[in-house]
Amino acid sequence: MKILVCVSVVPDTTTKITFTDGDTKFNKAGVQFIINPYDELALTRALELTESSGGTVTVITVGTADADPIIRKALAMGAGDAIRVDGDAKDGMYVAAQIAEQAHIGEYNMVLTGRESIDYNGGQVQGLVAEMLEWPLINVATSIDVSGDTVTATRDIDGGRETVSASLPCVVSAQKDLCEPRIPNMRGIMQARSKPLSVVTATEKYDYTSVVKYELPPVKGGVKMIDAADAEQLIDILHNEEKLF
Repeated sequence: MKILVCVSVVPDTTTKITFTDGDTKFNKAGVQFIINPYDELALTRALELTESSGGTVTVITVGTADADPIIRKALAMGAGDAIRVDGDAKDGMYVAAQIAEQAHIGEYNMVLTGRESIDYNGGQVQGLVAEMLEWPLINVATSIDVSGDTVTATRDIDGGRETVSASLPCVVSAQKDLCEPRIPNMRGIMQARSKPLSVVTATEKYDYTSVVKYELPPVKGGVKMIDAADAEQLIDILHNEEKLF
């Protein structure tokens, strides 16, 4: 089985966000980048599946050369090789088009993604990839198993869980609780240096997005403390100042 795992390179959650070029570009200076946590889960489960049943794991990233060190971490986790589509990840449609193109060319049996990236939180790529490839999609899976040509997965739903299945080839996205993300060991880190990382030219499909301006959310106001016994003051503030009722 050939598995293609989509890996997003995202800023660490402690990063202070700033912009440059008239607020039209994200300022990468001094930013610590990491593998998207949901994608780490997808990669770990892909490795577990191939280790138990045979197969290969390839990771794919849409991004520029500064993503290469993060891709090497995915290789250190155990992926056999990597593809970087040389392009700016402008939006979900553009990224999905690049992934679908490579999934088709490489004749993969399964595409695994995280449920969303923690920078834009779009959650769009897996569905778009599935539609472009005309494959079934199992979204936000908390367990993934493969038997023959059938993928069985568990999903959290309101009030419980459901078990669903689909035939290969298919796209599956990973939710938390799927597994414990694998931590690269020293042997994996050393091997990652020599594993192939192919850089391919991006397709021009769905390259429609341009940024006019980024804006930070307004600064949060100060907290006003009110004595627990003074309910009338709280009601007055909510009604007359905040206009909530």
